[in-house]
Amino acid sequence: MTKTARKERLIWLDIMITLVALELMSCFYYGLRSIVLGGVCIAVSLITEILCLRLMNRQFTADDLTCTSDALIIALMMPATMDYGIAGIACVFAVVAAKNVFGGRRNIIFSPAAAAYIFMLTSWEKKLLLYPQPHMRTGIFDEPEGLVNSVSYVYNTTGKMNYTDFELLMGNFSGPAGSVSILMLLIGAAMLILRRDISAGAFLGTITGTAFLSYIVPASPTAEIRYTFVTNMVLFAAVYIISDRRIAPKKEYYAFFYGLFIAVFSYVIVLTTGKENAIVIVSVLFTPVSLGIKNLEKKIELAHIEASETAAENFSAVDTTVIENSDEKTEDTSNE
Repeated sequence: MTKTARKERLIWLDIMITLVALELMSCFYYGLRSIVLGGVCIAVSLITEILCLRLMNRQFTADDLTCTSDALIIALMMPATMDYGIAGIACVFAVVAAKNVFGGRRNIIFSPAAAAYIFMLTSWEKKLLLYPQPHMRTGIFDEPEGLVNSVSYVYNTTGKMNYTDFELLMGNFSGPAGSVSILMLLIGAAMLILRRDISAGAFLGTITGTAFLSYIVPASPTAEIRYTFVTNMVLFAAVYIISDRRIAPKKEYYAFFYGLFIAVFSYVIVLTTGKENAIVIVSVLFTPVSLGIKNLEKKIELAHIEASETAAENFSAVDTTVIENSDEKTEDTSNE
């Protein structure tokens, strides 16, 4: 196994650990249905991935297990009471249309999970944006009742937040199954950045851009910066979508501006239209920006390689000339 493949698998394992922690928090608030939803997403994604690889005459390997982390991300962006059929269709879309159509895991141009979320948003918006309240358990096969709008919707439309800091930190408010667990997200972000599993530049760019705009252009007179980070899946997207090393630019300073631009545009959309979870949509729309930066990085790398080779050739030529002159002087001295 190559060093690159080993690193990819370790990154996948670290990300899965943090996602499972979010899944357990979701189970604490919403019951076993949340775990079953995650299991359905993983199973459907695995089966779809294997079938796609077979159709492309490829073998399924441990490197292809990244489809399971994408599946869990999809599950955690949905309500814990989401219909299993819709969740399965979203996972099929993520694996087939958002991933393998473009060549598979080595040619990912945008987050499959983000693309699947947009697909669900355009097809089942009402079901996607209605959530159970914390501690209201729904049976595994029961129809959900008493669903409400998310805190993000309330904040975007009224600019008010009626929760204590402790409730916000622990995720005791309505929203997507995994994006409301702010404390777990902060711990997961710290772990993944320290282990270099996600792009630190993209993460910091997203956080910086969001904080700066929410400070100079608050959503309302009573709005505070921390409210911006606990709503609209900002923190969740910053960790698992925008900072995905498969998509973000390699150089951290390029990645920083990539995250910064996404944060700025998504905040403007939320501020002007009240669109819920706009950052996920903008992350996919900014795919050309990421591809353009990556192409620029490749050109700069090639230019550095060519410059190094030219310098090496010139040095070799100079060295050869020096040696030849030295040999000529030695011969002249010998003749004398």
